[in-house]
Amino acid sequence: MRKTGHMRWFMVSLVTLGTVLCYLTRNTISAAAPTLQNDLHITTQQYSWIIATFSACYTIAQPIAGYILDSLGTKMGYTIFGVLWGVFCIGASFSTSWTGLAFFRGLGGFAESAMIPAGLKAVTEWFPDRERSVAVGYFNVGSSIGAVIAPPLVAWAIFMRDWRLAFIIVGVSSVLWAVGWYFTYNRPAKAKSLSNEEYLYITGGQPEKEHVEKVRIGHLLKQRKFWGIALPRFLAEPAWGTFNAWIPLFMVHTYGFSLKDIAMFAWIPMLFADVGCIVGGYLPGMFQKLFGVNIIVSRKLVVTMGAALMILPGLVGLFGSPMVAIGLLCVGGFAHQSLSGALITLSSDMFDSNEVATANGFTGMAAWTASTLFALVVGALADTVGFSPLFAVLSGFDVVGAILLWVLLKTTAQTLIPQETF
Repeated sequence: MRKTGHMRWFMVSLVTLGTVLCYLTRNTISAAAPTLQNDLHITTQQYSWIIATFSACYTIAQPIAGYILDSLGTKMGYTIFGVLWGVFCIGASFSTSWTGLAFFRGLGGFAESAMIPAGLKAVTEWFPDRERSVAVGYFNVGSSIGAVIAPPLVAWAIFMRDWRLAFIIVGVSSVLWAVGWYFTYNRPAKAKSLSNEEYLYITGGQPEKEHVEKVRIGHLLKQRKFWGIALPRFLAEPAWGTFNAWIPLFMVHTYGFSLKDIAMFAWIPMLFADVGCIVGGYLPGMFQKLFGVNIIVSRKLVVTMGAALMILPGLVGLFGSPMVAIGLLCVGGFAHQSLSGALITLSSDMFDSNEVATANGFTGMAAWTASTLFALVVGALADTVGFSPLFAVLSGFDVVGAILLWVLLKTTAQTLIPQETF
């Protein structure tokens, strides 16, 4: 990697911090779920409705958030959404029933929907093509870091006072981050501290693309490349939604974990997810060198590898040891974040900078539609059939998604960006 300055890595670190706080917001409720069930008398199915409300609002808001970000810009757009999710997180601490939690988590879902489109847009603005997968890996690692921090944070908050304290801490931290983002972030052309050498390195590594005044959503949705990303994300996202929302309850219901056990072990799969984010960012470059393929094919290989590894957590029901279950979930965390980063980065490869957030918003909408539906399935079946068959289904989804990726995203040596439409 050329030594051209570090401003771009500082910017992606700001994105990563925002991702950490955003995922800490959503994982705080999953870590607190066993306590919430006792304190607020919430059933497993009612908890699934809270998760589904968040997911549904997140789903609906994804393309809206993407469009707002493309219209207002990364600086102002992400500031607004960051302040909102922090305020709604604080609001959740005042809930006295599952309906109150569902209301505030629904509002939080609307605000948090900007996280991935904003991060991807910032990476598109600040990084040459060759470094984007690494940059996406580093900001995507924040999703797992948030999940790592949540269990011990919630346990500490309950010990010091109650679960409400955790929501207040995370909400206030998010608002402070959003204010910092506004006063720190700028596009490369407006960044005063950016050296001329690094600016030329960034812009020189970005393909020249025809400027389009306005995002044409109808045209976007007709393109084969859009569905080549949207459908695999639709099939992959239920696994991540399940990991984020249900692991603590899974360990409580299946293995009798206590709050102390959750604080000690529930974060470990997310630590491996962190590794998956980082390693997954470097894998495309490695595959290009090993197999002599272009950047799009290398990302498809990462997705395929992740889908194959996702078969292992699908076997969790075959083992009675909680430590084996944690180990298999660790493989799942690594696998999902590796393939997820590759899928997300494909949007920056395929779409112009003025439409990448909108495109990612719509592919995210597809992903979270599936996550919403699967949360309801888990809530309806977890107490009857158990969690194990549901993990097996998730493995099958990822394999099918990888197959669809290869079928729909066809590339040739002459072009890296397929332009087929349906």
